[in-house]
Amino acid sequence: MIKNCNLAIAQACGSALGHSLLTFVTAKTAQLLNFLLWSADQLMRPTFRNLTESYESWAYRKGLLFQLQRLERRRWIERKQAMPKDRIYRLTEQGRLLALGGRDPEQRWRRLWDGQWRMVIFDMPVGKDSRRRRLWSYLRGKGFGYLQNSVWITPDPLEEERGVLGGGKIDVESLILLEARPCAGETDNEIVAGAWDFGRINRRYSEHLNVLKRRPAGLLRTGAASSALQRWAAAEHQSWLNAVTRDPLLPDRLLPPDYLGRRVWQRRKEVLQEAGQHLRSFRC
Repeated sequence: MIKNCNLAIAQACGSALGHSLLTFVTAKTAQLLNFLLWSADQLMRPTFRNLTESYESWAYRKGLLFQLQRLERRRWIERKQAMPKDRIYRLTEQGRLLALGGRDPEQRWRRLWDGQWRMVIFDMPVGKDSRRRRLWSYLRGKGFGYLQNSVWITPDPLEEERGVLGGGKIDVESLILLEARPCAGETDNEIVAGAWDFGRINRRYSEHLNVLKRRPAGLLRTGAASSALQRWAAAEHQSWLNAVTRDPLLPDRLLPPDYLGRRVWQRRKEVLQEAGQHLRSFRC
């Protein structure tokens, strides 16, 4: 029973819209989505952008127009139907989320919390280490924190997990899902501190701030300047993923006082909007 449940959870991991979705995106594709996000007038509300305005021939030489066609087929970008002869695109919602790392931080922080903690508690038999690791990977990818290796916690309803497990009878001696509140004086802040390593999360965000500071300045007038921006873009995107994929993006009321994620996110929006302006200034 527990065998089927765990395999179902592990398989569901591949379709979850979280950082695991990025495993289906090549580095080149992710960087192109990131560039398209920059070129939007607003980072959070990408608008149609005419790719023939400034860097058409550069994109052609780099093979990016072929990439754009692939992204359109996958519905990660869409073309403006009113002007079929021009390359006027914008990111779809799924494409925008992929560029952001699989989740929208502001939406995650703004979500309401009903005050209930949800727990996944399991006890794998000896010799089932691979299934245990798959379950850990799934829970970690979904932003769960762990109080112990077999006790994982989240503030969010377990709707998807219940759906995954709904196909068969659950052996409660091996796996159980609970909704709970502390009853011995434990505070929510203490639970957060015990379940997630925000010291490590903040260090990753600090590293990302340092990467943001290294953005190449000036207009793009030479191939060397373009290459420098591309190298920085790849480093910036990877640094962002290193930080955000380990961040549970908890609701506002649960965030620690010294949490850096919000400040870094705001700075990232500013820097990428500036980078987008420079990107659009490119002339071949």
